[in-house]
Amino acid sequence: MGHVLQIGNRSVTSEELPSLLAGYQMLPQLVQEVLIDEAIAPITCAEEELIGAREQFYAQHQIVDEATRQQWLNRHGMTLAQLDALATRSLRIEKFKEATWGAKLESYFLERKSKLDKVIYSLIRTQDMGIAQEIYFRVMEGEQSFAELARTYSQGPESQTDGLIGPVELSVPHPQLAHMLSISQPGQLWPPHRIGEWIVIIRLEKFIPAQMDEQMRRRLLNESFNQWLQQQLDDVSLSPLADALPADALATESLPTVEPSEPPAADTSSQPPASSSTAPPAEPPAKPGAPKPPSGAAGGQGNGGHPPAAQPQLVPTSILLSVPDPKAVKPTTLSSSPPAAPTVAPIVES
Repeated sequence: MGHVLQIGNRSVTSEELPSLLAGYQMLPQLVQEVLIDEAIAPITCAEEELIGAREQFYAQHQIVDEATRQQWLNRHGMTLAQLDALATRSLRIEKFKEATWGAKLESYFLERKSKLDKVIYSLIRTQDMGIAQEIYFRVMEGEQSFAELARTYSQGPESQTDGLIGPVELSVPHPQLAHMLSISQPGQLWPPHRIGEWIVIIRLEKFIPAQMDEQMRRRLLNESFNQWLQQQLDDVSLSPLADALPADALATESLPTVEPSEPPAADTSSQPPASSSTAPPAEPPAKPGAPKPPSGAAGGQGNGGHPPAAQPQLVPTSILLSVPDPKAVKPTTLSSSPPAAPTVAPIVES
């Protein structure tokens, strides 16, 4: 049992370390970083890239001379080689992303484009179909502006922005609302539609198509990398401390095996020759003048001549714990309950 850490008066052993990491919820993060390091292991950096990454890392952590560098290494328990690996890690990850998914980004962009396009639109929502119909006809007839009616009657946060929302990607609104916007022309006004608990009136103001620029390229690379990493994490199971031991250690450190006991050998010096049903299990050395037991005899004294029953073997068991899947964050949809709004007065003709 080797000591790997001394923290105050406590010595942490290598056997304790996995359990401590799990208890502090640090084991999943460790697994993630190990998976990344395995993936980028073949990626190398040129000498000038190493120097640049090291200088940037030193500036970021205020390492100005040999003394402060040594203090940083001591504080983090790292060697100089580990420091260089850490300084270039981000660069090597970016190289890994480019080498793995760079050539596939164009097709991936086309697959995602319908969700990446952005829109600016106006929205009024209410729960009264009669009021929604009246609002729609007033906008159509030009009696009042959309912005004025949204400020007065919309029951969502868009009432604070004259009903205007965006620019937002089409992946953000409710799917039904996003479909309506995707097939709209700028300025097109939709009659009242029920979406969830709301009755909505929408008008597309502007459509902004997604473009494959450098910012979009960087985003898609990160998306591809994160999806790959999540798949790798899903394939990993974390086991408790007992399962982390090597197989040979498990064989020796598990529950002891119960072996069948042997009955004591009988003293043949004072007993008559044993019959075939009462012979001891093993022949003791013959004493001078002692009669020999018949050959082929087997059995044991005190057991009725029957051999002892074999005891069951105890086999160590282990339990596997699976890493829970991270929860995906869902965008807010139109059906989300809005802040409380004042009572809507009916619209009447002036």
